[in-house]
Amino acid sequence: MHFRNFKMVSYVVYGRGSFNQLDEILALQRKEDTPMIFLVDHFFKDMPLVNRIPLRGKDKIIFVDVTFEPKTKQVDALAQELKDEFGAISGVIGIGGGSAMDLAKAVSLMMTNPGSSADYQGWDLVKNPGVYKAGIPTLSGTGAEVSRTTVLTGPTRKLGMNSDFTPFDQIVLDPELTKGAPENQRFYTGMDCYIHCIESLEGTYLNEFSKSYGEKALQLCQKVFVDKNHWDDACDDQLMMASYAGGMSIAYSQVGVAHAVSYGLSYLLGTRHGIGNCIVMNHLEEYYPAGVKEFKYMVEKNKIDLPTGICKGLTDEQFDTMINVSLGMKPLWENALGKDWEKMMTREKLRGLYEKL
Repeated sequence: MHFRNFKMVSYVVYGRGSFNQLDEILALQRKEDTPMIFLVDHFFKDMPLVNRIPLRGKDKIIFVDVTFEPKTKQVDALAQELKDEFGAISGVIGIGGGSAMDLAKAVSLMMTNPGSSADYQGWDLVKNPGVYKAGIPTLSGTGAEVSRTTVLTGPTRKLGMNSDFTPFDQIVLDPELTKGAPENQRFYTGMDCYIHCIESLEGTYLNEFSKSYGEKALQLCQKVFVDKNHWDDACDDQLMMASYAGGMSIAYSQVGVAHAVSYGLSYLLGTRHGIGNCIVMNHLEEYYPAGVKEFKYMVEKNKIDLPTGICKGLTDEQFDTMINVSLGMKPLWENALGKDWEKMMTREKLRGLYEKL
């Protein structure tokens, strides 16, 4: 038996107002004359948060457009721009949702590894540690703050740079930063966490390590989206911890059918991760009966309008593209359906599922 020896985030600070400690945290990581680069979700342009970022010397804020999920082209261009402008940098700090944090992780790695980020899409292909990197979530649910992957859409596939060099050196979990997030966005990202938990807890890879984190994360999601009748500060606190625990539960297990199918949507149609998972989860009674039932209740209770008919009018070729991307996610299918998954999830069956979405 071979056990996964996995790398975790080195430092974690949690608490309301902990963002104010960022200056002091970064001071220890600054190298003489090289700047810290802040990659900030463009949602915060002209927002008060920007004025709280502790700029020193040549530090730079770059607003990143995360309308679509990060692409390898975008990562390579950012890394090249920083090399051209500064030569070296002290570190990269990602502030935003999962996409902004994934960009920060990827850019950090591309400052020290040759070629294109597309060369590193897969498992354990990254050879050199990146520059210092910190993640500061402003939305809760993706678990990107703790994961060993940075999900990128490349020229041929959507796949993460999964490596021990990928996790952040530091994360700052300040629930105040998630206050006032758009309601729909908050729901979709929160559901990403809920769906992680269902897939991990019902998967064949499950062990007690994943289970303890997954159960706690699931319980917190239920408190927020099932039990509560109005949103309050406690919801922000709980969802932030659900995201962290959900991310930890995946570290030693895997996600499943909803994620595997939504990767195809996102590769072909640019569907964002959280909403894609929700669109798929709505049709997965066959695999997660209890989870789907509760999911539908949460959608109704939180008055969320889920998009439908997003695969209407696609060509055979487009369906094939999605099917290829999805079936490429072998560990996800194996976790969901077991070693013989290829006999159960045929191309025809998957096509039928996409046609329902």
